[in-house]
Amino acid sequence: MKTIRIVTIATLICLNAASVFAENKSSAADPRQVAITVGRLLEQGHYSRQRLDARMSRKVLDSYLQNLDYNKLFFTQEDVDKIVRDHGATLGDDILLGHLQSAKEIYGIFRQRVDDRVGKIHGLLKKEYTFKSNRTVALDRRKEPWPANMAEADALWRDRIEGELLQEKLNKQPIEPGPKVVARRYDQLQKSVDERDDQDINQVFLNAAAQAYDPHSEYLDKSDLESFEINMSLSLIGIGAELRSEDGYAKVQRLLPGGPAQMSGKINVGDRITAVAQGKEPFVETLDMKLDKVVGMIRGKKGTTVRLQIIAAGDPSKRKSVELVRDNVNLTEQAAKAEVIEKETPDGSPKKLGWITLPSFYQDMEKTRNGKSTSKDVAALLKRLEKENIQGLIVDLRRDGGGSLDEAIKMSGLFINQGPVVQVKDSNGDIEVYKDREGNALYTGPMIVLVNKLSASASEIFAAAMQDYGRALIVGDSSTFGKGTVQTMLELGRFMPMLGGSSNEAGALKLTVQKFYRVAGGSTQLRGVISDVKLPSLTDNSELGESALERPLPYDDVEPAPIDIANNRKPLFVEELRSRSANRVTQDIQFQDISEDIRRMNERLKNNRLSLNEALRRGELTKDNAQRDKEKADARKADAADTDKHYELTLADVDKPQLKLIEKKSSAPQADSKTDATKPDAGQTPSDDSNPMDGKLAGAEDEDANAPQPGSDAIKRETLNILSDLIDLSRSPRTVGR
Repeated sequence: MKTIRIVTIATLICLNAASVFAENKSSAADPRQVAITVGRLLEQGHYSRQRLDARMSRKVLDSYLQNLDYNKLFFTQEDVDKIVRDHGATLGDDILLGHLQSAKEIYGIFRQRVDDRVGKIHGLLKKEYTFKSNRTVALDRRKEPWPANMAEADALWRDRIEGELLQEKLNKQPIEPGPKVVARRYDQLQKSVDERDDQDINQVFLNAAAQAYDPHSEYLDKSDLESFEINMSLSLIGIGAELRSEDGYAKVQRLLPGGPAQMSGKINVGDRITAVAQGKEPFVETLDMKLDKVVGMIRGKKGTTVRLQIIAAGDPSKRKSVELVRDNVNLTEQAAKAEVIEKETPDGSPKKLGWITLPSFYQDMEKTRNGKSTSKDVAALLKRLEKENIQGLIVDLRRDGGGSLDEAIKMSGLFINQGPVVQVKDSNGDIEVYKDREGNALYTGPMIVLVNKLSASASEIFAAAMQDYGRALIVGDSSTFGKGTVQTMLELGRFMPMLGGSSNEAGALKLTVQKFYRVAGGSTQLRGVISDVKLPSLTDNSELGESALERPLPYDDVEPAPIDIANNRKPLFVEELRSRSANRVTQDIQFQDISEDIRRMNERLKNNRLSLNEALRRGELTKDNAQRDKEKADARKADAADTDKHYELTLADVDKPQLKLIEKKSSAPQADSKTDATKPDAGQTPSDDSNPMDGKLAGAEDEDANAPQPGSDAIKRETLNILSDLIDLSRSPRTVGR
């Protein structure tokens, strides 16, 4: 089977002001040739086969403007109209001819607008504000039009800065005065925008060109390509430090277990890097250097030496020099893992259930035979779970944004006895059916696949196959993400002979080349996989999913592929399970909390406004705090009443005689596991660190996507209850249909 990579949310390690791993980056290839190659591949290789004509040129421009100023804050409509007149019909030709001057000119306008705006912001920060008005500001500027002209933009920014100052005033534990915090925020923004060089601008522009075709096509420069490969293989060569930019320094955010940095004992979380040296060469100062450039200096080949000058965490007076030898680092925290849950039954006998958590469908493409992969790891976990005599299994795909199509197919083969798993159609309309040919399922017992709106792509292939075969019950949000397209990674060096074919200096194009379909014939594109049993969840909202993205491909379907139901299908008792679950959810205090949170969230999304009145905001905060306190108390009650025992099973534990009991965590809602170095982008790629506002007022009440989610433990508990019911019904002599 040929190897196809499906890449979506949560699969790219960000190289902006977020966390990144220390490895290597060097100079890029001739940018003109890179642009020409990207343009030709888009025209000839994309599923739509659209030419880079005047119509596509306008789409490229819209995508570029959105990537630069995705909250519509710096450009005015007058700016946009002029840019459209000058460049709207010709950007496609510019790409195909390798002319990148237009992209630089547009970026120059953006840079000037940012510089001018930051100067005005400093003036606004000197004014006095009473915070007694009845005015409001938009929570999500992406839904608003561009300000018509500079006067309208000035008015917009007056309200916006007032909102940010109010937010700082509402901060319970302010470290610095509000005006100083806001000033530094925009000074950092200006610095980031001004520091972009031609290579950075080209990357943003070519990425915008790819995303004009669909939200999942993307141009990756050399550094992004290396990070993609790290994420797919769950391994890297480096020092094993996760870094974050803070106050001009590259600060150690986390040390990866088993990496040179952690094993040396000489580097601690919170240490700040001031200079980097290769081997015995002189140190190069890194203060105020862009984070990806610091990362590029720290990365390198296995066995080579890198030296770091460091300000010790907690004691700025201490300086130290650390010498490390780069080595392989395995990203074990992003691999599949499992639990064994002992659930008490009414008669007092324990019921053993298995729980496998899968963050992504990873595969080491360079070591296809002996390398790390999802299917191998899940197979190892399944064998140990079978030894533990589990009576049912849950596969948790919440926040699993996809990965390798091959691995989705192989993983499906662990649970079905041979047959088609997915259908793939190319731009010519030719359909190929991909099958599991092993013929021997490792696990055939009762099974649930747990999903949410952030389960995408390869996750949807697996979930859809399990549903179409009647092999597993799908539980979770109303549907999954809805990404039914296939991307392949095209390293541009292979199309540029001057680079020697295998070079990745020019980066790569992640290109949508096919669409995939369920064996039942329907597509998951836009619609996702519909859950058999729905549970209330904060991720189940209209802001998430393929339909919320720009320029998604349309839904369609194909003829069903014949499948062998007799040897695979298990009775799933859907109606009975729905009824039982609904009764429990109605009476569960944590699900009542989730329902209230959903109501409040939907109201805010609909209104899309934030008050500038301090009294009103304090009243809202009081209500929010009361709701959070109630949720914590309810979580404590639910936790105290929960008698289930959870045992940890990692890949390192599969051969150990005994599994470790997981101690109960006190009161707080449990977070879904997620590595800090990756973040879901829902198919949207804002222009790295050019703007601190991500669809909300900077500093507004905002919860990180990876922060603890209220009710996550309730969803886990109820999923276990549903599985327990499924086991009992499967044993019953009576027959209940789907």
